[in-house]
Amino acid sequence: MSDAAQRIMTFLTFSGNAEEAMQYYVDLFPGARVVEVTRFGPGEQGPEGKVLNGTFELLGQRYMVMDMAPGNAPDFAWSTSLLVMCEDEAEFDALFKGLSAGGNVMMGPEQVMDLRKVAWVTDKFGVTWQLVWQ
Repeated sequence: MSDAAQRIMTFLTFSGNAEEAMQYYVDLFPGARVVEVTRFGPGEQGPEGKVLNGTFELLGQRYMVMDMAPGNAPDFAWSTSLLVMCEDEAEFDALFKGLSAGGNVMMGPEQVMDLRKVAWVTDKFGVTWQLVWQ
């Protein structure tokens, strides 16, 4: 997917661990990749060496991340979540296992109406995910 095709991107702000989170997600999702990382330099308005802007791709969708100094980054809230429509049970189970490790399972996995498995998870970085396998 080209940048021109995706005009709206999810932008996640981390408290100094954007690169770790980005790499964690890329390692978890098949075919995912880091697209670009730009770091804060000396004298810039962010922690030197941390991520000013990072772009990564999961399942053809691009996301951006950045670091802020600890104490300045906003908290993530579970009122906003990333929804993943899983292709099969194996994908659902792998993503659930990875995203729930060190995080908080808020719901599931369980069947909900005609959906075979649904889960709602806040990962170890504070990002909330909804996983669905139809």
